[in-house]
Amino acid sequence: MSDSQPSTGEEGTTTTVITATTHLTLPAHPIPLTYEELNPRSKPEEFFGPIGTFGITLLAPLFTYIFFYTCNDAVGCTPTTVSGWKYAWSLVGNFPSSAGYLWEWKAFAVYLGWYAYCIVCWKVLPGDVIQGNLLRDGTRKNYKMNGLYTLILTLGLSVGVLLNPGGIELFTWLYDHWVPLVSSSLAMATFQALWVYGYSYYNGELLALGGNSGNFIYDFFMGRPLNPHPPFFPSFDIKTFNEVRPGMILWLILNISCACEQYLRLGTITDSMWVVLTFEGWYTVDCLIQEHTILNQMDITTDGFGFMLSMGDLTWVPFTYGLQARFLAFNPVHMGPIYTSVVVAITLAGNYIFRQANNEKGNFRAGKNPKNLEYMTTERGTKLLTSGWWGRSRHPNYFGDWLMALGWCLPTGFSTPLTYYYIVYFVILLVHRQIRDDGACRHKYGKDWDKYCEKVPYKIIPYVNIEVWMRWGERYGEI
Repeated sequence: MSDSQPSTGEEGTTTTVITATTHLTLPAHPIPLTYEELNPRSKPEEFFGPIGTFGITLLAPLFTYIFFYTCNDAVGCTPTTVSGWKYAWSLVGNFPSSAGYLWEWKAFAVYLGWYAYCIVCWKVLPGDVIQGNLLRDGTRKNYKMNGLYTLILTLGLSVGVLLNPGGIELFTWLYDHWVPLVSSSLAMATFQALWVYGYSYYNGELLALGGNSGNFIYDFFMGRPLNPHPPFFPSFDIKTFNEVRPGMILWLILNISCACEQYLRLGTITDSMWVVLTFEGWYTVDCLIQEHTILNQMDITTDGFGFMLSMGDLTWVPFTYGLQARFLAFNPVHMGPIYTSVVVAITLAGNYIFRQANNEKGNFRAGKNPKNLEYMTTERGTKLLTSGWWGRSRHPNYFGDWLMALGWCLPTGFSTPLTYYYIVYFVILLVHRQIRDDGACRHKYGKDWDKYCEKVPYKIIPYVNIEVWMRWGERYGEI
């Protein structure tokens, strides 16, 4: 509130003295900007431009199929002979069971039912409404966070099925229809990416700064709209909904299906399957407990919603992240207590670092600092943490992710390198994301970012300067 006191000055003029007694948060742009000013043209530079994004658009779905056809109970995992590869190729489109059929309408109906179920849960289940970050147009979006309740309800229904006679056999239906479910999710992802791209030209929505190049291939992949929503439903943010619900929860359900398959084959569940099921399951649970933290991630704040995110969320996450569980279903591994203890220790260490780092950042952004962490203030007024986990490296949560990923792969043993794809993929993914994030921060903070990098020189692994290792390797190679 404020108090105003008018006073009379010269004849015909009035001076009003206003004393403000509240703090006002003004919009980012007091003067409204035009659509063109809010959404400037971008350069198609990410992922090597249109050529690179076109290649990823083709290869990412292809590898989802490759992971199945080169790793299944008909051919084993990663054929090691030419005849083995020929046999694997011959099974494409002619697999001996429904698990390898390229398309099945029943599977498509099941997938649509699953996606609709997730939407209904979002709509009817209770949840907190969280305000998102300030957008370029001076507005903030509200997000309903009830993904954890969706997961709890889904697990409750799953337990109900499993406890009924024949429930375990019924649950293996997902394992037995793997590829047609992959195709169904890919069809949904492609449809969404095409639809939001076309609709973004008509509804005047805010666009992502990196997806408005004018090149269809590039913008389709990167995502043109920043926060797309269906017509007449502005509260349903498609990108945020996809991020942690249909794909993440399905990943856990598919893992349970793989465990059921192993049980039917062996009459028991191995220690390796229990480790994978427990830790990958906990990752999903933890993600949904902390669902609100995704609002600060680059996927939400910066990236547009296009094929990169739709395919990644709906297809790549559920059908490739669980490769270890699917492998163990037909190729069981018995770890023993010592090896199990080592794997558990690595995974718990990764989870601890990941969660502690994210909690420090989340508390700090919420205006809390329970650990009295040190920070530096930029010219923009933004505060950057320089102690705690964020003083050990600029992305300590990525390091925690790497340790957890390694812990998920180790239970599969060492008979095939294919089940270690996840740790390799995650290293590449997070290094690339770190480069993108550092570039964005350098553009945002300017010289302040250089000062911050002096205080926190390590990029991902605490106290390990990868660039120094690379330069040492180059010099050693020249000797």
